[in-house]
Amino acid sequence: MGKIVVSENVTLDGVVEDPAGAEAFSRGGWVGRVGERGREEAAKVLLDEALGAGAQLFGRRTYEFLAARWPSRSGELADRLNDMAKYVVSSTLKVPDWNNTTILNGDVVNDVSKLKQELEGEIVVAGSIRLVRTLIENDLVDEMRLMIYPVVLGAGERLFGETSEQRPVRLVETRSVDDLAYLTYEVVREAA
Repeated sequence: MGKIVVSENVTLDGVVEDPAGAEAFSRGGWVGRVGERGREEAAKVLLDEALGAGAQLFGRRTYEFLAARWPSRSGELADRLNDMAKYVVSSTLKVPDWNNTTILNGDVVNDVSKLKQELEGEIVVAGSIRLVRTLIENDLVDEMRLMIYPVVLGAGERLFGETSEQRPVRLVETRSVDDLAYLTYEVVREAA
């Protein structure tokens, strides 16, 4: 059975909007602007996560952003991302631009539930904030990995929106990565 792992870059005040600065958000680009030191350890975390994943799951906007960049790149991370199975949730995307991509255009909850049943290993969801919120609301997320950037933006789309009920999580790992905090949480479910 597959395991849905949400992997997000997030500011100290919870903002996930426009980390690369490509979406015209006035406070965007915070991933690249923060800190004076290099981010070699963070790059290694990203590579390790990709190497350990069985597939990636995206919302359409995140998929299109990444599909426009990664196919032309080379190196170990690019090779892994380009070769691995990718699933994109979209009712408008008809032909995927990135190889090994399957479009999920039915009911999101049913499609992702089936994906969890059919695949083995980690199914990593990066970016894709609307999809992440839907997955959280429908109890489909198993783990959350948050790379916390040392900046407070004071505005912008936050990682967590309103939910219909509490969603308990348990901290399973904390570590420093370059000048960042890397937190891993496991979703806590009541025993059946």
